[in-house]
Amino acid sequence: MTAAPPRPRLVELDGRDLADRLAEALTVYVTAMGYPPSTARQRRTLWLEHVDRPGWRAVGWLDQAGPLLGIAYGYDGAPGQWWYEEVRRGLRRAGNPAWTNDYFELTELHVRPDAQGAGLGEGLLRALLAGTGRGHVLLSTPEHGPRPPGRAWRLYRRLGFRDVLRQHLFSGDSRPFAVLGRGLPLPRPEDRADVRTHAPA
Repeated sequence: MTAAPPRPRLVELDGRDLADRLAEALTVYVTAMGYPPSTARQRRTLWLEHVDRPGWRAVGWLDQAGPLLGIAYGYDGAPGQWWYEEVRRGLRRAGNPAWTNDYFELTELHVRPDAQGAGLGEGLLRALLAGTGRGHVLLSTPEHGPRPPGRAWRLYRRLGFRDVLRQHLFSGDSRPFAVLGRGLPLPRPEDRADVRTHAPA
């Protein structure tokens, strides 16, 4: 009888952990997103700067041999942050700026392609968002266009994320993005049929 492969471990990461594993984490990022390897060098400084933002937290999946299989991090959104200001600009036009009140920004969530499809993304999302103390969460993800939604989109929809902005253009990027959000806390797995998707008043 063949033994089952060892299960990966979900761990919390502090700033030092991220710095120690940064090259590995950025490799997961560029591989999962299909970006050229040079993107990792461009993002390195930004990821380290984010560690110092209020409410920053990170989680990761490690396999039993130690390599990083997935990474997620985020922090409290606040005026003056680039993403906050870019999204607020779009929300003012849409007439719903309340989404930028009391939110946690899900900045990055990535799973190595060869480890996808086993629930690791949902595990990262649930662990990261547990106990943020914020009323809701926001994220941005590239629009899928004519292609079927990918795994990340299906995960967010399954957990009740709704459209906040669609076809949003961030400064300096020609690609359209969707901004998605939902109230916190997330529903428990057994409560998915009663997903709460309320928007800020």
